[in-house]
Amino acid sequence: MNKTDLSKYNNDWYKDSELTRGFLITFLWFITNRIFLNSYLPIPGSIKKVILKAFGAKVGSGLTIKPKVNIKAPWNLVIGDNVWIGECVWIDSIGKVTIGNNVCISQGALLLSGNHNYKKEAFDLIIKDIRLEDGVWIGAKSVVCTGVTCFSHAVLAVNSVATHNLDAYQIYQGNPAKPVRDRIIAIR
Repeated sequence: MNKTDLSKYNNDWYKDSELTRGFLITFLWFITNRIFLNSYLPIPGSIKKVILKAFGAKVGSGLTIKPKVNIKAPWNLVIGDNVWIGECVWIDSIGKVTIGNNVCISQGALLLSGNHNYKKEAFDLIIKDIRLEDGVWIGAKSVVCTGVTCFSHAVLAVNSVATHNLDAYQIYQGNPAKPVRDRIIAIR
C-alpha cells in the first residue's frame, strides 16, 4: 500500500473532537505543564490545583500532587477529593480520565487513555476513557491501559499492567494483571 492509499486512514477525527483544544490552548498548556507540574520546582499543591482548574480540569479538595507529574490534557481530567498523585506519574489524558475520592496513584504510574490499532495499516487511534473509582490504589510503576475501569477499592500492585477492568476490593498483580487476593480493609 502506498502513501496515497494510507491518507484515507487518518486520525483527523480526533483533532476536531470535544477531547481537544486549539493549538494556542494546547501550546499554553504544554509550557505551563512543563514549568509548574512536570518539573522538580517546589511549586505548592494549591497553585498546581488552580492551574489545573484554569485549564479545565475538575478538581476536588485535598489534592496532593508531587513533583514531575505529566498531564497531557487537563480538560479531560476529573479528580475527586483526597487524591494523592505521586512523583513522575503520567496521566496521558487524550481521552477522559476520572479519578474518584481517596485514590492513590503511586510514583511512576501511567494512566494511558489512548492507543493505536495494530490491526490497521495506519495504526488508527483508539481512545477510551479510564475510570478509577473511590479508594483505588495504583502501585508504583504500574500501567492502567486504555478503557480500563478500576472498581471501588481495587489495588494494582507495583509494576503491574491493567489491560482489563479490575473488580472491586481485589488486589491485582502481574502483566497482564490477575487477581491474587481480596482487599480487606480493617475498621479501627
